[in-house]
Amino acid sequence: MTKVDVVDIAGKKLKQIELPASIFEAPVNMALMHQAFVRQSANARLGTHETKTRGDVSGGGRKPWRQKGTGRARQGSIRSAQWVGGGKIHTPHPRSYKKKMLRKMRRAAVRSALTVRASEDAVILVDGFNMKEPKTKDLLNTVNLLTGGKSALVVVAEKESKTNVFLSSENLANIKILLAKYLNIRDLLSYDHLIFDLPAINVIEEYLGTSKRTK
Repeated sequence: MTKVDVVDIAGKKLKQIELPASIFEAPVNMALMHQAFVRQSANARLGTHETKTRGDVSGGGRKPWRQKGTGRARQGSIRSAQWVGGGKIHTPHPRSYKKKMLRKMRRAAVRSALTVRASEDAVILVDGFNMKEPKTKDLLNTVNLLTGGKSALVVVAEKESKTNVFLSSENLANIKILLAKYLNIRDLLSYDHLIFDLPAINVIEEYLGTSKRTK
């Protein structure tokens, strides 16, 4: 059983609870985590890079010189790839990098990641993670107090009551605010600490298809 202290935004310990074993003590499958991470990274690629072939560049409508008798190599167009300003060959064109992965496998990968991060003591539970006004400096100070100045992913249950938190994080490179229902493998592995607003734990259990945690 993994026990974690619950603190307030000032870092004061309020109580200690057991993390749900269904998502924080799941079997760790490193290969599955890697597959899920590669899939998410690939799906984030736009694939909009484009280069011009010899059929796309302008000019080159006639043969530059006659086939024989000039002493030069035969050429069919000044827009062939070997000419300056010619088309390109074997270069990228628009394509999709999308990779498919079963939902069951993706969720198992997230459970594996949560288990790994909990074993690293990277999980912080906060009761009442909120701000009275949108102020970047206050959010930065709060997260630095909880993490010791390291990067953090802050997971909250819903956005309506956390508007000030979201607004305060927009200019911070090392802090990301994420809704619990959008929890994903890439964010879980990209930050030094995971800060969970206490109600977010219930949402995560429902999202991962496990039984709802009783209070």
